[in-house]
Amino acid sequence: MAERILMNEYKTLSQEPWVNIDVDEQNLLHWTIGLIVLNPDSLYYGGYFKAIMKFPSNYPYSPPEFRFVRPLYHPNIYKDGKLCISILHAPGEDEMSGELASERWSPAQRVESVLISILSLLDDAEISSPANVDASVMLRKSPDEYRSIVKQHVEDSKNDIPEGFVMPTHESTTVVSKPVEKDDSDFWAESDVDDDIFGGSDSDEDLDVDDDDDDQDSASDEEDEHRAT
Repeated sequence: MAERILMNEYKTLSQEPWVNIDVDEQNLLHWTIGLIVLNPDSLYYGGYFKAIMKFPSNYPYSPPEFRFVRPLYHPNIYKDGKLCISILHAPGEDEMSGELASERWSPAQRVESVLISILSLLDDAEISSPANVDASVMLRKSPDEYRSIVKQHVEDSKNDIPEGFVMPTHESTTVVSKPVEKDDSDFWAESDVDDDIFGGSDSDEDLDVDDDDDDQDSASDEEDEHRAT
């Protein structure tokens, strides 16, 4: 069951530009992932963050394991590459952490929701309960130094880009819609349609003719009545 669900999820995620997935055909419960930040304003933009995901045999009833292969300096990432993030914690695990049950793993979660949560965490660190205390302190007290270290790790991560893989960018994944050019002749065509719908618009001359006809009809009626009396 887990393998079937994961293959369906893989097919969906393989269409996304922000993740590159390599599935072990001999073990569908083992994925090698490359996370790509497409937000140009992010400190992690341009990096290729290689990670390993391991799924339990009873997935999705239990959460997967996630670990970055290359060290990434971040308050919520342990030095061994594992993360401190609620969505990877099973219900009932470490009840004293203060995490809400709704924040933890549930069978309704999927790989996509995990990866999106991790990408969000990169730029929105939770410094109140850090996995890397040094990174947390530096982010608060020496943000410039923190950014310098992260930028170097981003550059180092590019060494993990698979051969032949074309890195997506913000520009390459942004769809620009071209404005529809409208010909002036369309205006007249639309006007004709409107006339048909609303019964057309009579000219002043047509209105005058109709009024004259009404006057003549009224005069004839009065003359007939006079003769009758």
